[in-house]
Amino acid sequence: MLKNGTFAVAVVKRQVVVVQASRSHTKRDKYIDVQTYSLFGERVFLASDVPSARISNSDILTVFPLSEKPPSASQGILELPQQAFSQFIELSSNHQKRSESLWSAWLAKH
Repeated sequence: MLKNGTFAVAVVKRQVVVVQASRSHTKRDKYIDVQTYSLFGERVFLASDVPSARISNSDILTVFPLSEKPPSASQGILELPQQAFSQFIELSSNHQKRSESLWSAWLAKH
């Protein structure tokens, strides 16, 4: 499923972040060891306050194709190519809308 060093977008601690696989994983692995990066600015991400995490494979929203120009990462700073950043923004926005919808539905019932 994920090779060591592969980048993806995932939900970690209820936030959409960019992750990098810390080791290779198969489809059978229930959990994935990753390094997490939080949005800092236009296409720039910083290693988050909890840089290492173990997430469920169902928390992965998308995997960036290896054929694309890989994100450049050095010393806790990651810069995504424009297409990957656009995909991140879209997934983040969808997650935010879904969370707001669930919150509104909960408020309406209580």
